[in-house]
Amino acid sequence: MTDSTDSQASASPLGTNPVAAAPAGVRTAADVVTPEVIAQLTRGVVGSGRTANHTPFTGEKLADLPESTPEDVATAFERARAAQPAWAATSVRTRAAVLLRFHDLVLQRQAEVLDLIQLETGKARLHAHEEVQAVAVSARHYGRRAASYLKPKRHTGVVPTLTKVTELRQPRGVIGQIAPWNYPFELSVGDALPAFVSGNALVMKPDTETALTALWARDLLIEAGLPAEVFQVVLGDGPVVGPEVVKHADYVSFTGSTRTGREVAQGAAARLVGVSLELGGKNAMLVLKDADVEKAAAGAVRACFSSAGQLCISIERLYVHESVADDFVERFATRTKAMRLGNSLAYGADMGSLVGERQLETVTQHVAEAVEKGATLIAGGVARPDIGPLFYEPTILDGVEAPMAVCTQETFGPVVSIYRFSDEDEVIALANATPYGLNSSVWTTDSKRGHQVAARLRTGTVNINEGYAPAYGSVQSPMGGMKDSGLGRRHGSEGILKYTEAQTVAQQRLIPLAPSFGMDDEKYAAFMSRSLKAMKAFRLR
Repeated sequence: MTDSTDSQASASPLGTNPVAAAPAGVRTAADVVTPEVIAQLTRGVVGSGRTANHTPFTGEKLADLPESTPEDVATAFERARAAQPAWAATSVRTRAAVLLRFHDLVLQRQAEVLDLIQLETGKARLHAHEEVQAVAVSARHYGRRAASYLKPKRHTGVVPTLTKVTELRQPRGVIGQIAPWNYPFELSVGDALPAFVSGNALVMKPDTETALTALWARDLLIEAGLPAEVFQVVLGDGPVVGPEVVKHADYVSFTGSTRTGREVAQGAAARLVGVSLELGGKNAMLVLKDADVEKAAAGAVRACFSSAGQLCISIERLYVHESVADDFVERFATRTKAMRLGNSLAYGADMGSLVGERQLETVTQHVAEAVEKGATLIAGGVARPDIGPLFYEPTILDGVEAPMAVCTQETFGPVVSIYRFSDEDEVIALANATPYGLNSSVWTTDSKRGHQVAARLRTGTVNINEGYAPAYGSVQSPMGGMKDSGLGRRHGSEGILKYTEAQTVAQQRLIPLAPSFGMDDEKYAAFMSRSLKAMKAFRLR
């Protein structure tokens, strides 16, 4: 935390949070998004129309972009489908080498993508760097482990020694990916990497407002050795282009709202193709009575306000044991009010902007309704147009109760509600009392107790003494949601095997699985019965 009296920040009469000063010589949108950059990144995009994206920092247009029609989407899939067999025919190690080269290029040229992420999402540079970290970790992991995940596996046959069985993993074909705006690098190419290394082609529909980041990732992957036709990008309105992606895909990867996720799942089910969905969350953080209050308060700032709260796994409900609640709230509020807001393409700001008018409207409405119905503002609750049109201060609410919208609905902004509790069983029940089940956080100095509480929480990931980063960043382990928070998992074996079809190849040797050697049906049945008993006795699986 930086003290609010920092000489590099200044207070504003419009609110509490100071403004991070822009360093001298900092780059601007015009420096970053040049006509040459736009031409390079949009090369190969199938789009016969025109659209544009804008920066949340000022609301100004960033770039004119190709817009895809339904016919353009069909063309993109045709191109990807034509290129996929040759890509699948290369060795896994050859494909994995592309990911490892991509890893190095991302870290070498990270300043380029950090600028684009900030310009397209409005987030602080450190929060943008979380995406660089996540993509690099995923590229390294699947670059090193893909061959192990995908290698043929031997299994015991129905009759040992006589039946030889091998499980193969075949690519599904062309993956359709619909990526969101809030993490345009990690949730686009980060999810695409295991699809590519398992031999698939991919057609991606990123959000138009954050398309340049996804297109930069495509350009860099091609530089790393990925055949250009294997990675297609289509752009346009979600309700128009999204269903067309689902219509043509052999498997669908979607990250976004629960409402849209249901529509995607229905479209995929009608075609009998698989789907993975990471959807919404109303994530809870539990501060137990033995927690280190200072560390919990610092962790809550990270957990609640990273990317201005526009993170599916960020914390929106804070349950604090009544014995430490006053101390925690005071420390948390002090840190929150000292957060520096900023809009420059440089490190130094603690939080950036919301991404669009819809997010600002939701945040404003949720906070206003809660206060009108009796909630208390502990921090924030103020828009900051002096910094940019979509800035809103990090906000803490106390005394939130149903039926306030902020109590149960996903805000997806820099707003968190404080709830006090006295009984551990009660708070676990409250944390679970939501249709969502994406992420949760437990703070305690007792490791064993933390794991016991974690096991009772109905969320796909649980972090002990941190908000979200340890579980999400541990890419050998699966990440995804329970209940209305989604289907399937990213990361680990599940994150790559979902992009493949399991194929069982069984070879029968010496004798058939049928009466032989003069046995009639009855003698064969008796022989097989004795064999089955023997296999159980020898503890065969």
